[in-house]
Amino acid sequence: MNTNHLSKCAKLAALTAVLTYGVNLHATTITVSQPLTAPIAGANEFSPMAFSDSAEAGMLHRAYHILARGDHDYKGHRAKAMKAVEAAGKLLGMDLDGDDKDRQPQPLSDDKLREAQGLIANVLASADVKDQKRIVKHLTEAVNQINIALDIK
Repeated sequence: MNTNHLSKCAKLAALTAVLTYGVNLHATTITVSQPLTAPIAGANEFSPMAFSDSAEAGMLHRAYHILARGDHDYKGHRAKAMKAVEAAGKLLGMDLDGDDKDRQPQPLSDDKLREAQGLIANVLASADVKDQKRIVKHLTEAVNQINIALDIK
């Protein structure tokens, strides 16, 4: 009777293991969002078309627009930040240029520059993850120029 009980326990354990393994296989099913025959971009390649439709592109465009409307009283550092964002945008196939005529008072402009800096930092983090060294360089420069601009009173 003891042997029969062990045999049943062994079968139950085996069945449990098979069912558990099957559930784990189902839980780890991998889905492919694009066909396997589609070309895959290398680590240092970048598709400007894909970027121009992304959330990062929207953030970069918004940051540039905020900087363009900022007060001129930053001893050229706001403009340098704009040029750095513009250079990154150009690498990504975006057309960012110009300076808005509608100026803001400095306290409001400072707040807006901080907002732009946050947007640029988000895009910078994404570019860093994607190993886009040239874009990272320009966006880091933009963040640094905004820091300098915000220290000016």
